[in-house]
Amino acid sequence: MRTAAGYSPVVAKKKQPRVVVITGAGAGIGRATARRFGADGDKIALLARGEEELEGAAREIEAAGGTALIVPTDVSDPDAMEEAADEVERKLGPIDVWVSNAMTTVFSFFEDIEPDEFRRATDVTYHGAVWSVRSALRRMVPRDRGTIVLVGSAMAYQGIPLQSPYCGAKHAIKGFFDSVRCELRNKGSKVHVTMVQLPGHNTPQFDHGRSKMPGHPQPVAPVYQPEVAARAIHFAAGSRRRQVYVGLPTYYTVLGSKFAPWLAELYLAKTAVSGQQADEPPDAENREGNLMEAPPGDPGAHGPFDEKAHDRSVAWFATRHRWALGGALAGVAAAAGLVARGER
Repeated sequence: MRTAAGYSPVVAKKKQPRVVVITGAGAGIGRATARRFGADGDKIALLARGEEELEGAAREIEAAGGTALIVPTDVSDPDAMEEAADEVERKLGPIDVWVSNAMTTVFSFFEDIEPDEFRRATDVTYHGAVWSVRSALRRMVPRDRGTIVLVGSAMAYQGIPLQSPYCGAKHAIKGFFDSVRCELRNKGSKVHVTMVQLPGHNTPQFDHGRSKMPGHPQPVAPVYQPEVAARAIHFAAGSRRRQVYVGLPTYYTVLGSKFAPWLAELYLAKTAVSGQQADEPPDAENREGNLMEAPPGDPGAHGPFDEKAHDRSVAWFATRHRWALGGALAGVAAAAGLVARGER
């Protein structure tokens, strides 16, 4: 088509909607991430145990402009994950992006955690990620395309008190992630696996995580809103970054674990037990949490700490625009050098 002036305008092609699978999609970071992909008009499969929260997430996705498919699933069951993946591809098409986000935990000193509690937290958080990657790779590798996003944590590098099941699982996911990436490189596969390392976020996990402590669980400050994590996960799904770090706490946690682990350990021992407990006691009905069974209701994406939570992260902005910022800093340094040389 030509205009009256004789120019041929470039008509932007409409982006094809992606098929996105998100585990732990009913609440918290998974819920916010589903909304972010929904805003792109993507087709999103929502995997979690609680049907009420999945229905709430589906309504938000549809309102944002996406397509939602509810697939009630226990991610700790590898056969259930395979059935879920088959259902997604049968109803929505080939999976383009798989976001592994599901988790559960116990807030407690390690010696007070029962074996069945530790095993369950590990099955959901670690083995749920393993079975997610397994089901995704079985479909993506033969097609030689697709992206898997593992939702990690700064605690994949530095464990903290009262979170031994969760920290152990995130450390395990990090090692698993490294191994799978090596195998894909060996095969020359174009399937991309990335990991997003997060700080503390204001999510319902602090209401629904099983607690054996006197104070209500709370995230280690500074706290971010789940939409901050959602933007990073969405970015990771569309880039080729190996890892994405979110929030300044993640940077100093990773660096501290590498260069001064003894100092990080000393600091956390003195601050993180009290820092993870609010003044009020846990709700009596939530002490058991969602460890064994999904609680009824729809908790949404946000936890009870909206007043404390940041909806932006300067460090995340720097991570996303690292080359531009690096170039700007190099330019400033070069200009300073020229000025100094002129003065001499």
